[in-house]
Amino acid sequence: MTVLTKLLGAGAALAMSAAAALAEPGLIIDLGGKFDKSFNEAAYNGAQRWVQETGGTYIETELQSEAQREQNMRKMAERGANPIVVLGFANASTLEKVAPDYPDTKFAIIDMVVDAPNVKSIVYREDEGSYLVGMLAAMASQSGTVGFVGGMDIPLIRKFACGYVQGVKAVNPDATVIQNMTGTTPAAWNDPVKGGELTRTQISQGADVIYAAAGGTGVGVLQAAADAGVFSIGVDSNQNYLHPGSVLTSMMKRVDNATYEVFSGGADGFEAGISVMNLAAEGVGYALDEHNEALITDEMKMAVEEAMAKIIAGEIEVHDYMSSDSCPVM
Repeated sequence: MTVLTKLLGAGAALAMSAAAALAEPGLIIDLGGKFDKSFNEAAYNGAQRWVQETGGTYIETELQSEAQREQNMRKMAERGANPIVVLGFANASTLEKVAPDYPDTKFAIIDMVVDAPNVKSIVYREDEGSYLVGMLAAMASQSGTVGFVGGMDIPLIRKFACGYVQGVKAVNPDATVIQNMTGTTPAAWNDPVKGGELTRTQISQGADVIYAAAGGTGVGVLQAAADAGVFSIGVDSNQNYLHPGSVLTSMMKRVDNATYEVFSGGADGFEAGISVMNLAAEGVGYALDEHNEALITDEMKMAVEEAMAKIIAGEIEVHDYMSSDSCPVM
């Protein structure tokens, strides 16, 4: 090998390294849009925090239909985005197909596990956070009947519901939990009218606290609850501000932190594998701020904080619906 060849080889390596360092991260936003005030918006907020803190830029795309999943993912990789954050379980099968074709591109998928050397799978213990808000629901309820409105009827949303019911029953074993799912297709994530209808039906059956785990559909749940003068519980993002004094709390799913951390690590700091975001990792929790602090008494807060500590310590085991496709208290 000549000196010139060595120099050219070194130069190419430096150029590739520089290109990797300069690569913009990417964000693929799922159906429902980045301003759904819930799951997608949480990821968008994490990306925006990274922009504000670093001055960097990123590539973003929003899915408009199921048919766009593979096309959008491939286009993002071909534009050089690295790493790419992919939102939503529904992208898993697409990522399984696309990731091997772009081995130098790092992908992080939120809410599903994809086994590939260039994929980081970020999953949450939504049931642990839902357990806490279920406790708050039971303590705030005057009727002994609370509600749950889910989005698309899938195991992931059943996981939210199962954790919620466990928390409710831990406080009041005799409580009634009314449950409805919005639909069986992705349209269930963005149907606030249907969310409102389901909420009003649950209220007519006695529910006075209703937890929405339904993406953009949840906006309709929170609105209907506020109109009827009962409490609601938000999800994913902190939704307390939407109806101050009516939203009892929000089950925080820190998709913003996951997005921010993937962007911050870049391609060089990327680690493939499974990352579990639970209470111990501060991946889930409940929201307490100026919009709901008057609704959460010291006794309620103390009870929830004690339960949180016991879950983290393993003294309280929250059943994971995904482990058995069943819930012992449903």
